[in-house]
Amino acid sequence: MSMQSINPVNGEVLKSYQKDSASVVKNKIEQAQMAHVIWRNSIFKERAVLLKKAAAVLRNRHEFLAKLMASEMGKPLKAGTEEVEKCAKVCEYYAENGENFLKDELIATEATRSYVSFQPLGVVLAIMPWNFPFWQAFRFLAPGLMAGNCALLKHAANVTGCALAIEEILLEAGLPLHVFQTLIIGSKDIKMVIENPIIKAVTLTGSTEAGKQVAQQAAGLLKKAVLELGGSDPYLILEDADLDYAAEVCAESRLMNNGQSCIAAKRFIVVESVADEFLKVFIKKMSSKKTGDPFQSTTNLGPMARKDLRDELHQQVLENIAAGAKCILGGSIPAFKGEHAYYTPTILTGIKKGMPAYTTEIFGPVALVFSAKDTEEAVRIANDSPFGLGAAVFTRDEIKGEQIARNHFQAGSCFVNSMVKSDPRLPFGGIKESGYGRELGIYGIREFVNIKTVYIR
Repeated sequence: MSMQSINPVNGEVLKSYQKDSASVVKNKIEQAQMAHVIWRNSIFKERAVLLKKAAAVLRNRHEFLAKLMASEMGKPLKAGTEEVEKCAKVCEYYAENGENFLKDELIATEATRSYVSFQPLGVVLAIMPWNFPFWQAFRFLAPGLMAGNCALLKHAANVTGCALAIEEILLEAGLPLHVFQTLIIGSKDIKMVIENPIIKAVTLTGSTEAGKQVAQQAAGLLKKAVLELGGSDPYLILEDADLDYAAEVCAESRLMNNGQSCIAAKRFIVVESVADEFLKVFIKKMSSKKTGDPFQSTTNLGPMARKDLRDELHQQVLENIAAGAKCILGGSIPAFKGEHAYYTPTILTGIKKGMPAYTTEIFGPVALVFSAKDTEEAVRIANDSPFGLGAAVFTRDEIKGEQIARNHFQAGSCFVNSMVKSDPRLPFGGIKESGYGRELGIYGIREFVNIKTVYIR
């Protein structure tokens, strides 16, 4: 059997890849275990040198990698270049800080000496999505490899070229053979990999349903899991907000990565006293983003990653309109040539409880606008969601904004007057149906280690 990468601009098959057989997968897992015996005994300085070399390789290849993303999942070249640079930075961040994050922690007890030691778990399976094909992988790989773990990557089928490129990058950087490997398998094969006793833990970025399945499989075997799942991030626009600035940030966040990001702004909750004025500016900002060929430097919005995903999104829009939502921008499939996956920037207003969009994640360039009578109701609507990944509030009163972010938002990453984004220096992850565990920062590198107590009398 084979898997295909399909160009979302025109529907053409880019390349077919032969799937790994069960015996090939088993062999790769065993190779990873043998590599780990050596890798775990390497010193931090050796790992740091290799991660810094990986950063250099990423930067040297940025044009090729950006074009690869544009071809396989429609990411505009500028966004692809920025993604590659972010991967380089996360490699450098853990190369420079990993040893300090995992140094022994002395604890005063009655013992002669007692301390906590952080040691690698072993071989970790990473299940990653197509929307950030390099960043999603490297934000796990950089801390995971620095901690001394080995990794197997099961990437999304439509970005198999990106998955294999990651393996090439790490080998070119000098990473020992089999410390990192790509598994070319389908979703149905994941259970077989998790069940292998060599696999000590699993990390997944993807849909809530996929996360629940993997969590159940891992829990049944008492294996650690970190899950970064769906999100329906609320952005609150309070009556004292800078509306032009807020609308610009909201449009950028909603349309980033062609509208396909778990931490993109999806729900815009506007205090009714400024709702009409905000909408006027928001429509203008959303309309100004140029849709087109991701290979063109002037393109802001490329196609969605697959035609079936675009069709599913359009059906969601129609269902919500039928339920009473009002479409004030877009809501249609543009008349481009070929079997493309483009969708117009869209704004739906009048979203109320009971409509499908109230509780369902909308994964594409569609903004949902809610009206709230005051700040208190805006916060209530924001939290009335099964998701809890990110949230933001826009207000000129920074103290009030901070109070909302710190004390009232039910989410893992809460921002004031800024777009929600991931940063190597800050922990990232969600609560509720957005998953559990953390990536990045000191907390990310400590997810896949044995936090060991050593007591000496």
